[in-house]
Amino acid sequence: MKTIGLIGGMSWESTLEYYRIINQEVKGRLGGFHSGKIVLFSVDFAEVEECQHQGRWDVALEILAGAGRSLAAGGADFALLCTNTMHKLFDELQEKVPLPLLHIADAAGSAIQTRGLKRVGLLGTKFTMEEDFLKSRLRRQYGLDILVPDEKERDAIHRILYHELCLGELREASREEFRKIIGRLAAHGAEGIILGCTEIPLIVKQEEYDIPLFDTTALHARAAVAYAVE
Repeated sequence: MKTIGLIGGMSWESTLEYYRIINQEVKGRLGGFHSGKIVLFSVDFAEVEECQHQGRWDVALEILAGAGRSLAAGGADFALLCTNTMHKLFDELQEKVPLPLLHIADAAGSAIQTRGLKRVGLLGTKFTMEEDFLKSRLRRQYGLDILVPDEKERDAIHRILYHELCLGELREASREEFRKIIGRLAAHGAEGIILGCTEIPLIVKQEEYDIPLFDTTALHARAAVAYAVE
């Protein structure tokens, strides 16, 4: 089994989910007492969040690159960047880290292709919804038509993510806000919804929806296990 490297802490609430899902998936595949071989570098999210909102992406890149190099030194065979938003820096990060990185959009795109869907909604931070770093990869490599919420809804999601979910706060009013936004995307033709921020699955659960939800946290973690054991 290969050793999985995790660049985590963005936020630590969602990194916990990566750790849990990876170990559950390994046990499910291999049985017995098996668990994942994992090296984790958890960054200080306050430093990264400040860089995001001040546009200091070069500084954020160096933080992540340092984490990636530490994973390599710690024995990781490959790594995951445990956040959708910071995939904005994926290509530059791959150049600086001496490990293969598994892209979160590939995990989501493959799952959507398997379901035969073509038009999907994308939820995430404003960076993810408004910029092209995930959308273009999903369009180019998986032939998907990507819908995003309107500006007011994007602002609401961004606020909920940074002021609630990244701080571990789960509010019923915000759960209802997501329900309304997903309903409007479905009304505009979305056949499925990408939960394109690793915190969203903390509050949006498949059992509460008829439309298929694609949890990038779980899909990314399972892709890591498949790479590690196969």
